[in-house]
Amino acid sequence: MPGEGPPSGTVPGWACEGPGASGKNRRVCHAAARLEMGSLWEEFNRLGTEMIVTKAGRRMFPTFQVKLSGLDPSADYVLLMDFVPLDDKRYRYAFHSSSWLVAGRADPAAPGRVHFHPDSPAKGAQWMRQIVSFDKLKLTNNLLDDNGHIILNSMHRYQPRFHVVLVDPRRDSERFAHENFKSFSFPETQFMAVTAYQNHRITQLKIASNPFAKGFRDGEPEPW
Repeated sequence: MPGEGPPSGTVPGWACEGPGASGKNRRVCHAAARLEMGSLWEEFNRLGTEMIVTKAGRRMFPTFQVKLSGLDPSADYVLLMDFVPLDDKRYRYAFHSSSWLVAGRADPAAPGRVHFHPDSPAKGAQWMRQIVSFDKLKLTNNLLDDNGHIILNSMHRYQPRFHVVLVDPRRDSERFAHENFKSFSFPETQFMAVTAYQNHRITQLKIASNPFAKGFRDGEPEPW
């Protein structure tokens, strides 16, 4: 999503100027997103977050959730997420040292996909009224997936990105596409994609903090 300044012919007062605004539409340049469950994300991040990818698709935990502010209550917005590689490396987990080691160059990039929040588009007032949860998003390692899941390479590191996109009512809105979005990245949400948890402390924390893992808390964690 590239973007420099606004093109010529911009409607006066339509764009925002100032520090960090870079000519963004005034209906998006004041948008702010606060990551929910930040302390839990931080706890996972300290251990080295891992997210399971499966052929059928697996939901993320912690779930990516944000609280939005600064939107125009009467404007329409689309919310979406994508995932970008953090580097060009493939990793392996060294159990004797409980650490990730570089195992070589990254595999060919998986098909780039975006996940649209199912309530999109909706008014800014609706988005700001409650916490926005991407609980329907699923991660897969199936390169031939036809369910719209996010395709990732296992043993590669990723950064989730969140985007707020204004539904521009202007007839030639495509000319202003670079003005009409604002993107957010939270470093504490970075993770390693895996087909099975490598760090046993991640397994324990997921079981302890995931409400859907209740059945595993008193039993053997391996099947989960």
